[in-house]
Amino acid sequence: MLYYTVSYFVKDKQYYKFCTYGFLKNLRFYDAFLLLFFLENGISYSQIGLLYAVREFTIIFSEVPTGIIADTYGRKKSLIVSFLAYIISFLVFYYSKNFSVLIIAIVLNGIGDAFRSGTHKGMIFDYLKLNHWESHKINYYGHTRSWSQKGSAISALFAGFLVLYSGSYRVIFLFSIIPYLLNFINVFTYPNTLNFSLEEKEAHEQKSFAAVFKRFFSVIKKRNVFQIINSSALHSAFLKAIKDYIQPVMVQIAMLLPLLKTLEPKRKSGLVIGVIYFFIFLLASFASRLAFKISSLSVKNIPNVTLIVGLAAGVLCGLFINNAFWVLALVSFISIYMIENARKPILTAMIADQVSTKIITSVLSAQSLYSTFVTSILALLIGIIADNYGVGIALTSVSVLLILITVFVYNFKRD
Repeated sequence: MLYYTVSYFVKDKQYYKFCTYGFLKNLRFYDAFLLLFFLENGISYSQIGLLYAVREFTIIFSEVPTGIIADTYGRKKSLIVSFLAYIISFLVFYYSKNFSVLIIAIVLNGIGDAFRSGTHKGMIFDYLKLNHWESHKINYYGHTRSWSQKGSAISALFAGFLVLYSGSYRVIFLFSIIPYLLNFINVFTYPNTLNFSLEEKEAHEQKSFAAVFKRFFSVIKKRNVFQIINSSALHSAFLKAIKDYIQPVMVQIAMLLPLLKTLEPKRKSGLVIGVIYFFIFLLASFASRLAFKISSLSVKNIPNVTLIVGLAAGVLCGLFINNAFWVLALVSFISIYMIENARKPILTAMIADQVSTKIITSVLSAQSLYSTFVTSILALLIGIIADNYGVGIALTSVSVLLILITVFVYNFKRD
């Protein structure tokens, strides 16, 4: 068979299905208010850190197995199981009355994350190969990821209006079920050619856990692959661990605004938080679309440079929070979000260039596994420090620690 490449990709029906998946996946209406929901229910920062750690450890114990299941038994089935786990978790969150029930909800949420992680990216990269568009990995994935951020933007705005009119954070979980049901239908319509790796079509029935596991470890042992995974996972873990702690900052900003004085504080902050998140995610979407242009710049070691810059912004964010400079703290946080979304398509494409499509889902799941482990440690650490010294000190301490570790590891490997 003759293989060739083309200088463009077509925005066909499947392209829009991929974008729809990302858009619906990120209609997580509860995301913008999750930490506030916990605080409202009497959960301390240490308990919040524990809840986040439980979710991440749940993912750790199921991440690689679920990635292998997707490679072995079908990616569509894996995504459908993910959606079902999410939907059940939303229902448990809605009816939760105590910390123990919240643990059950967060475990189900983690299972949903594990079955989804890496699976859809593997389908995208197979589709690019099928159409000989491999050279457009960064641009194509940047486009689909930008739609994910648009989904997050709409999600936050809609959730803000829900809080404004209902005066409740709890109802958000019920509305979160709807987009996941729609995505269930969307994924079900994907062509069966994407259900398994293109390189394994001839004998996927005979493919075993052991075979995929062996191929996976043979790839992950490559130093260049591990270095890319390390840089990508560390920044993602950092953002995931700190992202909800900006919500109290947004509440402070809402209280400072002279607008909507007649509204009770919760409704007012709900609307303001929704609007702020809306613009944050629009900027993140813009950053994702810039990934292709950034990758073409003659900047040495983009992964490590962007990692250090993102962590430095975390230091500033914590310092500003500690000194009650709420707007500056928010600006610092937004820069972390934009860096993550600009670098993600670049680093994901770099991994795809180094890894066979037959195990790309497993490798991307392994990246999420590592990121998840780091997130779990950071979540516990931030929660404990925040309870004792405040959120600002917690963010600054963790950011400085990660910078020191990054510099040490980089210099150690260079020597």
